[in-house]
Amino acid sequence: MREHTSRLAGLMTMLLMTGGLVSAAQASPEQALRKLNDPNGGVFVVAHRGCHNAAPSRGLYDPTPENSLRALDRCVALGVDMVETDVRRTKDGVLVIMHDETVNRTTNGAGRVADMTAADFKRLRLRQNFGGAMSPMLTDEAPSTLDEYMAHARGRIMLNLDIKEPIHAEVAAAVVKAGLADQMLIKADALPDTPPLTDAAPFRDTLFMPMINAVKPGQGPDLAAVVTRQASGHRKIPAVELVFLAPESFVAVRQAARQAGLRLWNNTLTAVGVIGVTSYGGDLDALRAPDLVWGRQITAGVSIFQTDEPAALLDYLATRKTN
Repeated sequence: MREHTSRLAGLMTMLLMTGGLVSAAQASPEQALRKLNDPNGGVFVVAHRGCHNAAPSRGLYDPTPENSLRALDRCVALGVDMVETDVRRTKDGVLVIMHDETVNRTTNGAGRVADMTAADFKRLRLRQNFGGAMSPMLTDEAPSTLDEYMAHARGRIMLNLDIKEPIHAEVAAAVVKAGLADQMLIKADALPDTPPLTDAAPFRDTLFMPMINAVKPGQGPDLAAVVTRQASGHRKIPAVELVFLAPESFVAVRQAARQAGLRLWNNTLTAVGVIGVTSYGGDLDALRAPDLVWGRQITAGVSIFQTDEPAALLDYLATRKTN
């Protein structure tokens, strides 16, 4: 009872009520970048496709569309460190924000993004939250181009760009052209025979993070060696993203990351079936028992979480004795 009361008091002290929206102090992108680059800088919270889920503890009782400008605004209000979003290209070469190959799940349209013009794409309207049969309700918000999304984030919050097609060069060029190379974290899969990607085109002009995916063809069993090689470049990488690592692989990767001074980025995305370290649990488990999922992983050495429940994670961190 005393522990529960203490947690509640700490949370209420931390939260600020603003017109029904409970918000926390938002760090600038420059502050978030310094935090990201500091392996001992505390837990770094990344909102998967924006803050699209309801957050009752913050007075947000309704969801908002994934990868929407509203979901980005909500992340800024909540005090999230970074927003993850997805980039594709239209038929006429415009870079746009969309996770799936098609627009069927998340909008009132149908068909492949690659078969649409940008004008066709902008006429669509986003469905609530994850869309599909679970969230079919339409909103009045159109999906964004990458330029629109970056302009909306400029000076407000860092972005992590998950590039869903082989268009990394175009995306990197757009980020540099926008003058946001230090506000946008670009990532790509690193294979065993790949030299340090951070020193290679198109990533050498951007903020970059390698991903190691245990089920990626050609990844190989020695994932720790991949981390060591990717960390050996002339340009520093802040972290390495983990995808579907077995616990025994995680131990070796953690040691390699510690030696290189890197953060470990873990995914707890049970809603979409992506987990950083298998058997460590995900968001749905964390909502029931945060100490056994987020807390356990923090103790194990994870310091970046990509989550669909950023508000719940922030609430947990606010009441946890050691972040």
